[in-house]
Amino acid sequence: MTPASSPRHVCITGALGFIGRRLAAHYRAAGVRVTGVDLRAEPALAVLAGDLTAPGDWQRAFAGADLVVHTAALVGMGSDEAAFWRANCLATRHVLDAAAAAGVGRLVHLSSIVAFGFDYPDGVDERYPLRPNGVPYVDTKIASEQLVLQAHAAGEVPCTIVRPGDVYGPDSHFWTLSPLRTIAAGRMVLPAMGQGHLSPVFVDDLVDGIVRAGGAPEAAGHIFTVTGGDTITANVFFGHYARMLGKASVPVAPTALVVALAATLGRLLGDSDVTPAAARYVARRGGYSIAKARARLGYSPAVDLAEGMRRIEAWARASGIVPGTPGPTT
Repeated sequence: MTPASSPRHVCITGALGFIGRRLAAHYRAAGVRVTGVDLRAEPALAVLAGDLTAPGDWQRAFAGADLVVHTAALVGMGSDEAAFWRANCLATRHVLDAAAAAGVGRLVHLSSIVAFGFDYPDGVDERYPLRPNGVPYVDTKIASEQLVLQAHAAGEVPCTIVRPGDVYGPDSHFWTLSPLRTIAAGRMVLPAMGQGHLSPVFVDDLVDGIVRAGGAPEAAGHIFTVTGGDTITANVFFGHYARMLGKASVPVAPTALVVALAATLGRLLGDSDVTPAAARYVARRGGYSIAKARARLGYSPAVDLAEGMRRIEAWARASGIVPGTPGPTT
């Protein structure tokens, strides 16, 4: 493994989002110049406003960057295929074009473990063939990877793909804020009797993986799965949130029942997080290998689930999201 080098100037798309903001803070703390693009501008952080689905002035943010990290994406298990294609495929093509025009030395594209779909062998690694399953988020993540690998193969810009696991931590919408809200309202029921498998990664560990992927010369042209290294049941993961809220556990039910409930509740509540596809995702079985990231990047997750949940509880209580003073989680 070649030691990772530190870039001088990093441009981050989705720079004000959950992952992008954390990544930008890491680079700034290391003395790296950071610019970015998001749906709104934040001049104090050198973030330009821009719609990545069309070329525009936002592409100026790439000028002089030696590394671009493309975190911007439409995430979730909704059904608007056109919206997912625009945000995850068309936007990625425009980001690649801008990076190539600016002469960027490396582009790191954030994909997701959802690219493996919901049906894969336990311990699946980056060599496993991807199969679209009709869920727009899954299918557009697969298609966006193809665009990135195509640009790399054509010599447009050297690219690396990172597939994060289920990213949780303070301010995480899908794996922290939404579950806390849903459990507190008594609306969460876990499919597969709570025995579905999750592969969480605390956001700080993901940031470390991205930094390593972007700084390792030999990572160009490669795909890396980055999770916390453990596979746990949904019961265990969401049980931490239930206990923070003073509840013994989260209700469970067979998968078919939860999928039907999700279809009804999502429509009635207008909640785009409560969908049949989301229920199917939480019911999946099997974990993901991070052996390649360990061997080639020197990646080693530092925040286990107990520590990650301790940090979340302290933050959630200090922020008033969960009432009371911080206490231990089990």
